[in-house]
Amino acid sequence: MISRNNFSVWNILKKCIGMELSKIAMPVVFNEPLSFLQRISEYMEHTHLIHKACSLSDSIERMQTISSIHWERTGKPFNPLLGETYELTREEEGYRLISEQVSHHPPISAFHAQSLKQEFEFHGSIYPKLKFWGKSVEAEPKGTMTLELLKHKEAYTWTNPMCCVHNIILGKLWIEQYGTVEIVNHSTGDKCVLNFKPCGMFGKELHRVEGHIQDKSKKKRRVIYGKWTECMYSVDPKVYEANKKADKKSGGESKKLKQEHSTESEEADEMPEVQETVTVIPGSALLWRITPRPAHSAQMYNFTSFAMTLNELEPGMERLLAPTDCRLRPDIKAMENGDIDTASTEKERLEEKQRAARKERSKDEEEWSTRWFQLGTNPHTGAEDWLYTGGYFDRSYTDCPNIY
Repeated sequence: MISRNNFSVWNILKKCIGMELSKIAMPVVFNEPLSFLQRISEYMEHTHLIHKACSLSDSIERMQTISSIHWERTGKPFNPLLGETYELTREEEGYRLISEQVSHHPPISAFHAQSLKQEFEFHGSIYPKLKFWGKSVEAEPKGTMTLELLKHKEAYTWTNPMCCVHNIILGKLWIEQYGTVEIVNHSTGDKCVLNFKPCGMFGKELHRVEGHIQDKSKKKRRVIYGKWTECMYSVDPKVYEANKKADKKSGGESKKLKQEHSTESEEADEMPEVQETVTVIPGSALLWRITPRPAHSAQMYNFTSFAMTLNELEPGMERLLAPTDCRLRPDIKAMENGDIDTASTEKERLEEKQRAARKERSKDEEEWSTRWFQLGTNPHTGAEDWLYTGGYFDRSYTDCPNIY
C-alpha cells in the first residue's frame, strides 16, 4: 500500500462532508488498485457455495447455503469509466463472468456470470450510492442480485446490506455492514431474513449476522447466525431459543467498550475490540468459514488471494480481452506498480477524456449505448434491471468505445 498519512488531504475533504462521493474527485491515494467491476467479481470467491447449493436436494438446505454468499472485503476501488468491462473466466471453478459500466450518472455496474456446465446463472446490477462523512464512507449498494439454479428451476433474489468504511483517511481501516437482507426463493416461497448488526456503542455486535429461514407458510425452519467476517452457522430454531434462554439466565454479558462517533476531530475512529468470536450452539451446522488471508494482506489493501489475481494480465490474454477491460486501464496498473504520480495523472487524463466524449455526444444529441447489457425487466421481481444481451464471448469487439 501507499501511505495515506497526509494531513493536508483532510483540508480538501472537510468541505465535502455529507456529499455524495461520485460528485467528489477523490485523490487516487484512497483507492485500492482494482476497479469496482473487479470488486463485484469477488462474489465469485463463493462459487463453491453455489455448486454446493446445486447439488442439494432439499430447498431449505439450498437456501441456507446461499445465505452465506456475500462480499468479505470492502476498500475503495476505482470508479469504472463508462463502457469499461471486466471478464473473468475460471475453468477449474467452472464459470465465466462479464461485467460492464452501463451508466455514469448515476454510476451503475452490471454483471452476469454463468456456469460452464449450465448449472447456474448469477447476475445483477449495483449502483453504489456513497456518502462521505469526514472519517468514514457509507455505501448503500442499491440493486438486486439474482441467482438461478437451472437444474432445480429456482431463482433467488436479494439486495446487499449497507456498508461503512471507517478511517478512510487516517488510522486503520475497518468496516461494518448493517441492515436487513431478504433472500427470496421465487419458486418455493421460502425466504431467508438476515440482520447485519451495526457495531453499536460497545462494539459488541460488530460484524454479527443473525436471521432465519422460513417456508412459504412462514414457519421458521432454521436460524442462521455468525459473523460475516468469520463464519456462519445454521441451527434448529427450538435449539436456538432454548440456548438463548439459558444464556440469559447465566448473564452472558461481555465487557463493555465505549465508542464515540464524530466527524469533526482529526483522530481516527477506534475500531471496537473484537469481542469473543462466534459462540457455537451445540447441534449447529457450519455453512461457511472465511479463507485465511495471505501473509502481509494488511499491507496489501487487505486483499484475499483471489483479489490479488484479478488484475493479472496473463501471457496471451491481451489479444483475447475486449479493449475496454479493466486490466488494460493505465491508472490502476500504475497504482498496482506503486507509481502514485503516474496513477494520479492517468486517472485525471481518463476522466477528462470521458468528460470530453460526453460533451461531444451531447453536442451531436447522441445517446450513449451500452454494449453487452440492456435495461429490461427482471423476470422474477418485475423490477427494472440491466440484463446481459449475450455475445461477449464471441470476441467480436468492433463496436467497443475507445475509453483508455
